[in-house]
Amino acid sequence: MKALLVALLALAAVPAAHARLVPAPPNPLTRVRLIRYRAHDGVLRPAWLLFPAGYDGRPIPLVISPHGRGVGADDNALLWGDLPGEGGFAVINPAGEGRRLHWFSWGAPGQIADLARMPAIAAAHGVNVDRRRIYAFGGSMGGQETLLLVARHPHLLAGAAAFDPATDMARRYRDFARLRHGRELQRLARVEVGGTPRQVPQAYAARSPDHFTRQIADSGVPLQLYWSARDRVIADQRAETAALASSLVRDHVDARLWDFHGQWSHTAEMRATRRLPRALARFGLLPWRDVPPLPVRPARRRPI
Repeated sequence: MKALLVALLALAAVPAAHARLVPAPPNPLTRVRLIRYRAHDGVLRPAWLLFPAGYDGRPIPLVISPHGRGVGADDNALLWGDLPGEGGFAVINPAGEGRRLHWFSWGAPGQIADLARMPAIAAAHGVNVDRRRIYAFGGSMGGQETLLLVARHPHLLAGAAAFDPATDMARRYRDFARLRHGRELQRLARVEVGGTPRQVPQAYAARSPDHFTRQIADSGVPLQLYWSARDRVIADQRAETAALASSLVRDHVDARLWDFHGQWSHTAEMRATRRLPRALARFGLLPWRDVPPLPVRPARRRPI
């Protein structure tokens, strides 16, 4: 993880005021390349491309990984640690582009179309993508966009994993009021989506995976869903991700669905040190023998 951070900073030529340099061990398993792509609205956007060190041009799997709300593609790239090098696959982390905003794309149709172009973009920058093994992994807003990619481009993906995703954009707008800076988030949502849920209900539905339950169920894409009962960002995960999982099973009894739930903080499990390696191993992207055990959390002491 530390080696990847140094590589990200060096390749991006980040100004000193923003640098977070830390010591790095030698010979990291994963190489990092900063690339740029033309988004749906013509804006030139960055993306971090991760691939195994010593990559020789042979076909390898690709993971498309959209970032979460309000964070950058570089932060998303850090979540992967050295997993691409360990598993022999590539990851592309696009910065994203909404209808009006950069970091708050919230499943804009143009952004989903851009995600579908990521295999071609990765190929144009030197990755020989195995077209039979393209996946999508994302957390929070990135999980929302992962699910929308499954719905809108069902023949693109061999599998997808969404960690604590937003599934109902209208509900998210209402629940923003409970969060810190919630009024500002609501203002940003009105700018990006085009109004309030009451004013433009169809626009909010178009960004809500639970509006596409049938399409996701019929896609045939193996899907892993992770949600937490202790999520403080999407505090109603039982009404969002859990409800989506139930709907998928109800609509398609043969759906290849893994539904995991626990007690973690928002998107904490989408990390190289948590459940991300296990999610990769379920799709054959990482050998199970290389999956580290989950850290054991100390039991809470009861007051005497």
